[in-house]
Amino acid sequence: MAANGTPTSPKGGKILVLPGDHIGPEVVAEALKVLDIVEEATGARFERDFDLCGGASLDKHGDSVTEAVLTRCQQVDAVFFGSAGGPEWGHSQPNPESGLLRIRDRMQIFANLRPCFFASQSLVDRSPIKPGIIKGVNFTIIRENCGGAYFGKKIEESDYGCDPWAYERSEIERVARVAGAVAMQQEPPMPVWSVDKANVLANSRVWRRIVHEVFEKEFPKVKLQDQLADSLAMLFITKPTAFNGIIVTDNTFGDILSDESGGLTGSLGLLPSASLAGPPAARGQQPGLGRNNAGGVTGLYEPVHGSAPDISGKGLANPVAQVLSLAMMLRYSFNMHHEAEMIEEAVKKVLDSKADGGLEVRTGDLGGKAGTREMSEAIQAEVRRLLKA
Repeated sequence: MAANGTPTSPKGGKILVLPGDHIGPEVVAEALKVLDIVEEATGARFERDFDLCGGASLDKHGDSVTEAVLTRCQQVDAVFFGSAGGPEWGHSQPNPESGLLRIRDRMQIFANLRPCFFASQSLVDRSPIKPGIIKGVNFTIIRENCGGAYFGKKIEESDYGCDPWAYERSEIERVARVAGAVAMQQEPPMPVWSVDKANVLANSRVWRRIVHEVFEKEFPKVKLQDQLADSLAMLFITKPTAFNGIIVTDNTFGDILSDESGGLTGSLGLLPSASLAGPPAARGQQPGLGRNNAGGVTGLYEPVHGSAPDISGKGLANPVAQVLSLAMMLRYSFNMHHEAEMIEEAVKKVLDSKADGGLEVRTGDLGGKAGTREMSEAIQAEVRRLLKA
């Protein structure tokens, strides 16, 4: 039985793997070895196809993503993405990163989930924030991903530029429902903060009003609070644990705040992300909008970190964020909550200090000496042990 009250699916489904550039293929390959173990333990079968996006696609096709790949993204249950970009494509138009934006738009994966937590509490000292302030931080930013100032008609002249910052009711409602559904996956439900600039922006006042309407009607058990984006940016530094739960906000504020939250833990190599086409199942329910053929939500999963060209091909990359992105994929796109939790528990065991009963295997970005393969093999062994148990 899944954590949200729905059965764990043994079926699996279809995945399109886009390894991307530089360390992307390295960490994706290691994460897929964890998926092999899940298949062995559960009997689930995942059909995996591979293709190109980013700089690798530019080199072969002259485009950051082809129409054929965009079509394939619409035909699978989930896309598993590595990373895009590098200095060799610095002046390319389109740039490598544009491929991912076009995939998000084509798949209509409008809700980006970026959790902020310590995969191991033994790593709290690596944060730039004092341990007494940051210890126990555990929130998820849900960012509207397909609208606002980043989309729409652009006006760019020699002495004038304009990016319309517009939201329609339907765009706000659907991302609010994702926040509510994620909050309802725990009992009691997690609190939700709706973040805006309603004191100065008309679109934020509309955002705030509609978010409240959705929660009052559809998620009355969830505690909803409002927070101004600029004050939240400050409070992330001084009182980050006060926002443990769910933070839902628009595209622009979400971009800024999620990057800030990524710096709180001290290493982007630990943080996963998901972009979803609809709300996941609330407790005891099935997902609605964006539901895929596997009974979950269509989504794209990727680590927060970039392509790290400086360590590409050296076997030094930290695979943890990619592995945790795999756990998010199992949870949201395939309703395999137990398996996702076991992967997260395995990562914790590997990273935990020996004094805390862990293995203390860490890559260079975490102050250790392990390489990509050594870290991956330690995680694989723990996943296998936990799933057998």
